Amino acid sequence: MSIASMTGFARNSGNWEAEDGSVSWVWELKSVNGKALDVKVKLPPAWEELGIVLKSIAAKHLQRGSLSVLLDVKKTQSDGCLKINSAFLEELAQRAIMLYQSYPGEIEKPVSSQLLAIKGVAETEENPLTEDEVARLREKMLAGFEDACCRLKADREKEGEKIRSVLVVILQEIKEKVRGIEKVAATLPEKIKEKLQEQLKQWLEPSAQISEDRLAQEIVFYVTRADIREETDRLKAHIKTAEQLLNSGEAVGRRLDFLCQELNREANTTCSKSTDVTITNLGMDLKALIEQFREQVQNIE
Repeated sequence: MSIASMTGFARNSGNWEAEDGSVSWVWELKSVNGKALDVKVKLPPAWEELGIVLKSIAAKHLQRGSLSVLLDVKKTQSDGCLKINSAFLEELAQRAIMLYQSYPGEIEKPVSSQLLAIKGVAETEENPLTEDEVARLREKMLAGFEDACCRLKADREKEGEKIRSVLVVILQEIKEKVRGIEKVAATLPEKIKEKLQEQLKQWLEPSAQISEDRLAQEIVFYVTRADIREETDRLKAHIKTAEQLLNSGEAVGRRLDFLCQELNREANTTCSKSTDVTITNLGMDLKALIEQFREQVQNIE
């Protein structure tokens, strides 16, 4: 199994020959993003009972996404039996003759073809399918639906591979930004030392009124705030997890979405703790890349 998108389309058509004609059908399946699997079916009245079965079949092939299912069924009768409503036709004929005689020259003479064309006079009696025929047709149509689900899954996986390629590239860029932050952070202790030495000279002047406790607090503040090793270590761990998920071939959309939240949290903390403009800029770039990653992840099953 490969990573799949939640967006896809599939179609299946079929035909079944009966003794009194034929039945043809077309399945159309369309899926878009969704937090869970939501199947919406639109079926002809005669086939509405298939709804529950269709949802069960779809769940075997798909895990997430909003799925729309449309079924179109057409039946062709070969030997329809014509039925004439004789009483209705007789009454219509008498009334037509009476009107013709009452208004000579104003109303045309009644024509049999016109009377037969009136709704309710002549109807074709269809030969309904037997229970056995309905059962066999149902089986054929459900097989067609399952085939459409397989096609949809394949289409989603094809699209998923494209998304995966984009995610791999973005993840590599995220990794480079974290390396850049680590590289700059490695030079900070010396800069902090110099800054503290200058600050200490001011604090230790006779005119400066500062307690030893306050002095210790300021030193701890500078050292703690500048230390972002914990954040970069977590960022690297999250990146490694993301790489593993992308290579797992499983439905990882939810887990990657959660991972994006964790990546963003560490990026925010890195920016807030930064005492260096270069790290701040790299952190902002990192946040932008994480957002791009998250947008693509929203399409993954």
